[in-house]
Amino acid sequence: MAKQVEKPEWARIAEAFEASGQTQREFALAHGMRLSTLQSWVYRHRRSAPSRAEAVRLLPVRVASAPAAPESLVVVATSGARVRFAVGTDVAYVARLVAALGR
Repeated sequence: MAKQVEKPEWARIAEAFEASGQTQREFALAHGMRLSTLQSWVYRHRRSAPSRAEAVRLLPVRVASAPAAPESLVVVATSGARVRFAVGTDVAYVARLVAALGR
């Protein structure tokens, strides 16, 4: 049966791995230990380490109303003629009208 390892030893081994620059497989092989054991120790060490993330700073937000949709749209033909039509007008109708103005 394997020797029981005290927390300070497994923590030192996990820290040594983190500083080694090796993969977990390479480190475990070089130190004569099972990969699953190293993975467990590294996982526990990372969970017990204080978070390095910066604190999130929340800012107050005021939600503004959405801008109103336009009531009409304008199409400018190549001849320079401008056609204003209501939103929702049949697109095929507008296309025929612009084509006719271009003649």
